Amino acid sequence: MEVIRSQKRSVPNESVTTIPLYLTAPSLEVRLEEFELFAMDRLRVLKAISDGLARGKNHKEMDDLVETLWKANMRHSDASQMVNKDITSHFVLRLVYCRTEELKKWFLSTETALFRHRFRLLNFEAQRTIVAEFGLQYKAVTGTELESVKERLGQVVRSLGQISPSVETINYKVPFEEVPDLVASRRVYVHKGFAFVAGSQLVSLVVTQFRSHLSKALILTNRKWMSTIIEREKDRLTPIIETLSSSYLGPDYSQSHEYADISLKDIDQVAKSSFPLCMRHLFEKLREDHHLKHVGRMQLGLFLKGVGLKLDDALAFWRAEFAQKVGAEKFEKEYAYSIRHNYGKEGKRADYTPYACQKIISSAPGVGDHHGCPYRHFSEENLRAALGRMGLSSNATEDVMDKVRNRHYQLACTLTFEAVYGPSTDAGINHPNQYFDESQKILKSKAAPLV
Repeated sequence: MEVIRSQKRSVPNESVTTIPLYLTAPSLEVRLEEFELFAMDRLRVLKAISDGLARGKNHKEMDDLVETLWKANMRHSDASQMVNKDITSHFVLRLVYCRTEELKKWFLSTETALFRHRFRLLNFEAQRTIVAEFGLQYKAVTGTELESVKERLGQVVRSLGQISPSVETINYKVPFEEVPDLVASRRVYVHKGFAFVAGSQLVSLVVTQFRSHLSKALILTNRKWMSTIIEREKDRLTPIIETLSSSYLGPDYSQSHEYADISLKDIDQVAKSSFPLCMRHLFEKLREDHHLKHVGRMQLGLFLKGVGLKLDDALAFWRAEFAQKVGAEKFEKEYAYSIRHNYGKEGKRADYTPYACQKIISSAPGVGDHHGCPYRHFSEENLRAALGRMGLSSNATEDVMDKVRNRHYQLACTLTFEAVYGPSTDAGINHPNQYFDESQKILKSKAAPLV
């Protein structure tokens, strides 16, 4: 059983009533399987936070979401082990997300959001302890200075619709540029270059420091990764690190699920009613051209396997289409093997799994290819037309296009699902076969006779 060791300081015995600042890497022994599992659990939290932010959830909704996510994925019956998991998973994901600018930007945004809402859930004394741990040289405004601004501070509190509890009587004087979010939203009194920040708004002070520290740390981690770690750990850690950023964390859909059991006779009807846009597009192009290139065949073929199309039906389905273009004999020689291979009947007989959204989004279709994610790879004109054919209203289409412009492709697919079928789960759409199962569940429940 492999163990990973860090050479830095030891982890303090923290209470669950506080949160670590991740200022220095810990000195821990971590089993290799825990190294990956801890990171995946934290990644589930971060991805759900990213989706919540993209959906425009407010602070209270995000507080509730983070609390629920943390309990579901990061809790441990032993408080010290929970802290270890927290710190270990953070530093593992630093390695994962330090490697490109796009990855760094996503991790910085979501990890900062996680810290913000965990901080908001602490009591005031715990928050003040974290301010002290950060070494922030902010002192409470007292005496004559407090009296001179007391009325102005009261006006700010009243303008926000807040009653002044005891915590509001504690205010900190800080350079205004350190709390740009509070200044922009007029939630502080600014005087002679300083902002007077109420104790209940400590979160803005601390989050600014946290984000700044993490941003610099990611740059340093990247340098360390490129200079030493990637070569030294190329056989042990590098494969894990390089795959975690694109990991799919849900069911693999290698076997058909409760609502997935289709046959040749109903495939056209089901494709129209329940296929996500990526698979509908591939299915339609196959029917139109009687051919798909290799990656398109893999993307659609494994999806069909996951929704319950049996091997004999799959062979009949692909044969009927390809024979019109290349002939039955060439199909048997050049294409039938790969279909049987996908079903684990040839080669190493592996049980291949359908592609998840992340893999599809990250693909790079070329000229003549039809695979990939329509929300990422279609032109705006083609995507609008495709959404129209799915029956989306103009308002729903605009909502989808807004998410596409901000590169929230899975959320765009989720909004499409909701426009067609109604509300989906908070987790959103993360897999084409999930889209199919959820749609079938809804359609069959509507068709079920009343008892």
